[in-house]
Amino acid sequence: MNPLRKIIETEIRENGPIGLDRYMELCLSHPEYGYYMSHQPFGKSGDFTTSPEISQMFGELIGLWLVHMWQELGEPNPFALVELGPGRGTLMADILRVARLHPAFLSAAQIFLLESSRKLQTEQTSRLQDFEVTFLDTVSDIPEMPIILVANEFFDALPVRQFVKNDFGWQERMLNEKFEICLAKTIEMAELDKRFEGVETGRIVEVNLAGETISDVITKKITAQSGAALIVDYGEFDGVGDTMQAVKNHHLVNLFDDPGTADVSAHVRFTDLVQNGVSHAFTTQRDFLSQLGIDTRRQVLESKSGFDLGGAQEKLIGEDNMGLLFKVLAISSLPLTDAPGFQK
Repeated sequence: MNPLRKIIETEIRENGPIGLDRYMELCLSHPEYGYYMSHQPFGKSGDFTTSPEISQMFGELIGLWLVHMWQELGEPNPFALVELGPGRGTLMADILRVARLHPAFLSAAQIFLLESSRKLQTEQTSRLQDFEVTFLDTVSDIPEMPIILVANEFFDALPVRQFVKNDFGWQERMLNEKFEICLAKTIEMAELDKRFEGVETGRIVEVNLAGETISDVITKKITAQSGAALIVDYGEFDGVGDTMQAVKNHHLVNLFDDPGTADVSAHVRFTDLVQNGVSHAFTTQRDFLSQLGIDTRRQVLESKSGFDLGGAQEKLIGEDNMGLLFKVLAISSLPLTDAPGFQK
């Protein structure tokens, strides 16, 4: 039997049904059998491919956006250049490569990576060997200085709780010892009533407490010290519904089969990340990359390399690929009304 399933069944047997957030946490982060602790998830040989792994165009355009925001903030020196969940370090490497065009940005940047996997830390260190990198255990460890932050496919991997609305309140969806969904007792939750006002009876909603806590810290630091953050992920601004999924070998699989062997994620509800009075802007990945000039960048790279990058561009911005599924949220201590990539 799957060793992680045995561990989860024992916990349920001893303590009762667990929330889906606890199940997701164990699947991804169990110290011995968790997916991110024991697998290489990224790339063609992994279970899924992220935008930075598709083409350098993605990271380079984001790098230009970050440099622009640093300039808009008055070119603070020093500042914290932070990435949450850096994967193999590809995105940060692309950001730093394009930032070489702005030596003052690189000189002022102190690089911080939030990464829990020691295996990935080793790969990130190797890929970024020309730079001094500091690893963070929590976002609270970001020093008190201006912040320029990026997070690509980070918040979707944080555990979510699921609730279903009934005529009298809310019931949390739980997992029992048979690995079947069951419902906890009905409870009244004014906070859920307010957050999901108008949601009809029988509808499932998801709450990402870990993501909200992280966003609370980040937005407080941004408002106190100045800064900006760019968050790229799949989801909707104020979406509802059951979005938890498991992906293995680039295909969807049953969420409860072989825990720890597949990537488990949930769509991001971006409105919950806009906190503490920060300015924000929101758009699709298609519009963001198109406005930043992905067409021009593709043509330049093709002329230099001789390779056709049309397929990569289509994956990043195509309507049937990542273009509309993935969204981009910018938050900042500055107004973002006319920010590049978000213009109407």
